[in-house]
Amino acid sequence: MSIYRNAVWFMKGLQEYTKSGYEAAAKHFAPADLDVNLSGRSFMITGANSGIGKATAQEIANRGGTVHMVCRNKGRADAAKEEIVEKSKNQDVHVHVVDMSSARQVWAFALNFTESNTLHVLINNAGCMVNQRELTEEGLEKNFATNTLGTYILTTALIPALEKVEDARVVTVSSGGMLTQKMNVDDLQFEKGTFDGTMAYAQNKRQQVILTERWASEHKKIHFSSMHPGWADTPAVQTSMPSFHAKMQSKLRTEAMGADTAVWLAMSPAAIKQPSGLFFQDRKAVATHLPLAYSRSTPQDEQKLLTALKEFADKFKP
Repeated sequence: MSIYRNAVWFMKGLQEYTKSGYEAAAKHFAPADLDVNLSGRSFMITGANSGIGKATAQEIANRGGTVHMVCRNKGRADAAKEEIVEKSKNQDVHVHVVDMSSARQVWAFALNFTESNTLHVLINNAGCMVNQRELTEEGLEKNFATNTLGTYILTTALIPALEKVEDARVVTVSSGGMLTQKMNVDDLQFEKGTFDGTMAYAQNKRQQVILTERWASEHKKIHFSSMHPGWADTPAVQTSMPSFHAKMQSKLRTEAMGADTAVWLAMSPAAIKQPSGLFFQDRKAVATHLPLAYSRSTPQDEQKLLTALKEFADKFKP
């Protein structure tokens, strides 16, 4: 990682990504933006049993939307569903057990889902930060398989269904950590050098932003966006970044604060007025590169990413 990028990013984060950064931004939010009735609208949220995903699912259920929770652990998902239903009094909440690191499972689920369900909004929230290099049963590095390939397959498989409905949206929960990375398309599974889970995660999040931009240029009937939730106090941060969590706990955002922009992008009439393909933070489109960071990829490298993902996806397609 670039020392310059890391230093600039951390200083930016202290000012903008913390709880106080959210509170400052929220003074300019329009409360009416989320005053919507979602009855008749169907939402899919991956990683919805805890953290930002669960908070997002709760906000959608509160407003009458149909919620499809895509989760790996059935027990935790069922418990989260019960809590969401109890708080919202909305019974239209459904659990789908899928391991997003399994390309075959993601394909099978998505293709089956579209046979009997309508979908208006996909929220790609599931993610992981595995700090030791680990391979899935399909032989793929786990961070890449979950964060990038799983997101790519699910979105690709659902695009035909999304193109059939009005006001279709895809929101991908990325991370401001991607600002520290220039995509390395020649080592997507981190086979070279010393493995660094934080770097791998940030690479994946950079890839998600690039995917969002490409999808937006290719599928005009769907509104695509990616977003940074800020530094939020979630179970994932506690387990994957324990030292960061311990040092920053008092400054971290709540889960609801972290989810706010994803919720806004998924349901607000104001969000759809923004151009498709942008990266958001606290309900505003923001730059995808730090000043003088030299983190931009060439169009050729971006195409190499798309080509590689298609090859992986096709390999595991039923």
